[in-house]
Amino acid sequence: MRGEAYSASLYLAESNHHLSIEDFRAANVRFLVGRDAEGRAVATGAVVLNGRWAELKAMWVVPAARGRGASKTLLAALEAQARGAGVETLRLETGVSNHEALGLYARAGFVRCGPFADYRLDPLSVFMGKAFTPMPLSHHLSE
Repeated sequence: MRGEAYSASLYLAESNHHLSIEDFRAANVRFLVGRDAEGRAVATGAVVLNGRWAELKAMWVVPAARGRGASKTLLAALEAQARGAGVETLRLETGVSNHEALGLYARAGFVRCGPFADYRLDPLSVFMGKAFTPMPLSHHLSE
């Protein structure tokens, strides 16, 4: 079952906030695909860059690949994409019934926050964010 179908099985249409195919083609979207050893796509995720902040979207791991670190690896790669683009805060919206996702995000340092961008309060939504700490300089200039 794909991510959209899974979400549709859990939530009302107005509580699902998926990107369209056209949205994925936008210049400010970075879409990543994780593949297994045989080259099969087993995970997807995207970040939508909005200047100093970005939104995590479309995180999905096929059921057969879960529990093998694909989501953690993909999340780290998406965070790297965001940081590389100068993003200071990464935000996301997920559903209250996505327990695995909520656990993953909490372990990765995301904390619950209020709605952002065009989102509204929704009893079926959980909003989370993660502020990136500045990277330390790899070397210091001597005086």
